[in-house]
Amino acid sequence: MSKPEREPDAAGLAESAPHYHGHRQRLRERFRAAGNDALSDYEMLELVLFRAIPQRDVKPLAKEMIEKFGSFGEVVAAPPNLLAEVKGLGDAAITELKVIAAAAQRMAKGKVQGRKVLSSWSSVIDYCRTAMAFADKEHFRVLFLDKRNQLIADEVQQTGTVDHTPVYPREVVKRALELSATAVILVHNHPSGDPTPSRADIQMTQAIIDVAKPLGISVHDHLIVGKEGHASFKGLKLI
Repeated sequence: MSKPEREPDAAGLAESAPHYHGHRQRLRERFRAAGNDALSDYEMLELVLFRAIPQRDVKPLAKEMIEKFGSFGEVVAAPPNLLAEVKGLGDAAITELKVIAAAAQRMAKGKVQGRKVLSSWSSVIDYCRTAMAFADKEHFRVLFLDKRNQLIADEVQQTGTVDHTPVYPREVVKRALELSATAVILVHNHPSGDPTPSRADIQMTQAIIDVAKPLGISVHDHLIVGKEGHASFKGLKLI
């Protein structure tokens, strides 16, 4: 007569559980105890992937993605089509990453809305970098301000290639008039990472100033953001 099977005890269950379950718990505990600074980029990425990929060790995948894209911020900001090229990364995981990116942008924008932009300059820079610094194509956006220098609208005017975005000064000024804006802040990104203004950037900025000034619209600044930092035309005395 065969012996009846015993119910596994707690130790037996722990032994049979996949090895990564313990790793996940330890990583979550370390994050709760010490915060973001206690974790590397790939470990932060693991935390994001846990929910979307519950039945697999995601550490190798997280490390692969950091190696491919460069940093946690670059992974989160990467376009969905490039994320989809990573083997083992499905729609659920890509959605989790894009939710993180959207949440970061919304939080950064919340620090700018309803405030005098020129007195919250660090928040403006943080928002622009969060929204654009890691994009793989150039985007040209305009922050439209009222007479109290509060944000009326934030709009992406043009999307270009990896090194060029067509900008039409009269269209920028026309939109400012439609919104009753009295000032604008121009922003674009350099996917190369280097935010140094090019000759074309300087010429384009001056063209917008020349069209805007006679209509009573001020160009407060032109910010260029990139992975390596940001550049301010006003700070560089280019306007």
